[in-house]
Amino acid sequence: MGKRISASFLTIILILNGCLGILDNDDDDDGYIDSIDDFPLDPKEWLDTDEDGTGDNTDDDDDDDGYDDILEETCLSNSLNMSSIPLDNDQDGVCDELDDDIDGDGLPNSWEENYGFDPYDSLDTLICQGRSEYCLRAYDNFTFPETHNSFSTAEDGVWMAINHMSALQAQWDGGIRAFMLDTHHLSKEETTPSDVRFCHGDPDSTLFHPCLYSEVDAYLWLSKLHSLMNNSTGDVVSILLENYIPVEHLDILFNQSGLLDLVYIHQLGDIWPSLGEMILSGKRLVVYWDWNFDNNYLWLHHAWSHSWDTPYGEDTQDEMSCILGRGDQNQQVWHLNNWLSSIYGFADPIRSKEVNDYDTLLQRALGCWEETENRPTFIAVDFWEDGELTNVTSTLNQMNHWSSDAPSDI
Repeated sequence: MGKRISASFLTIILILNGCLGILDNDDDDDGYIDSIDDFPLDPKEWLDTDEDGTGDNTDDDDDDDGYDDILEETCLSNSLNMSSIPLDNDQDGVCDELDDDIDGDGLPNSWEENYGFDPYDSLDTLICQGRSEYCLRAYDNFTFPETHNSFSTAEDGVWMAINHMSALQAQWDGGIRAFMLDTHHLSKEETTPSDVRFCHGDPDSTLFHPCLYSEVDAYLWLSKLHSLMNNSTGDVVSILLENYIPVEHLDILFNQSGLLDLVYIHQLGDIWPSLGEMILSGKRLVVYWDWNFDNNYLWLHHAWSHSWDTPYGEDTQDEMSCILGRGDQNQQVWHLNNWLSSIYGFADPIRSKEVNDYDTLLQRALGCWEETENRPTFIAVDFWEDGELTNVTSTLNQMNHWSSDAPSDI
């Protein structure tokens, strides 16, 4: 028989094993010494990257670079390296990873990429009507300053029925981008295409032909406009024609002046493009006329199908309203006419300053915007030099709604 181990001997062995366990540096026999087992497994529980006395596990800015750790992770920079900070191209406080406009030029990154601009370069941008952000605005969601009988000026040599003192160059430099023009032939006998003039007067008068008062060479005037548009490629321009000549003569006029290459053709019922789209396409002149559609000349938009206007030439300021004068009030494009007639039936040079006054004109425009639920596309005046037409349109264009706060400076 084998030898029997006594109980007392087994007891001694167990005691020895227990004592030896105190000396065992891998108590659980997991392959790691006990000092490693007892140390925190998560480095953030014992690391203090920026040595500020707060462990990384409770420090919101581990590398003390001024950027929150979570923000750095979102912005794809290293929260444990103070030399790695979120990229912010335009220094607007929003990292590039989260910034819809990385270069801060007012145009969204996606828009710039779509139209071939560099979203990281603020110099590689597009300016529309003086501001890059206006490139995103639809044509019918912008307010253009407009002159009534734009050609009828003292500077143009008009001596009767003057509507403005300064001619096209000054109007353009002052910010006018919409023009009302009257096309006539020089006389009842002189009716060739070369006889086309801008004149103002009653075409039905049996006594005085409209061009008898004074006349402005339409070819020279429109050629000047063409030159101004070419020298300022970020502007959309509109013309409203009160026409008394054959359409073929109009076509010759616009072709010879160079403007026909710039005309935009809008299909009734289609959504109007943005100003940026029109400028980039090179088709940035919209021409309206008061005759009906002609399928052979689609660039001549019938004014009162594509737009509408308010009554004009009232006797007193109290008579001015926002109601329909001509056209289709369902259209988004419309003219807010804002001039009074004198007792002689001509433009009133005395009261123009009153109706063109900043507060007066702004409040009328906002009131009509509210009443019609539609921003005025054009605000047309006589004697644009009196008052602050362009400042009013500048204010309106910085407002998204009639109830928005008006900008404090213009």
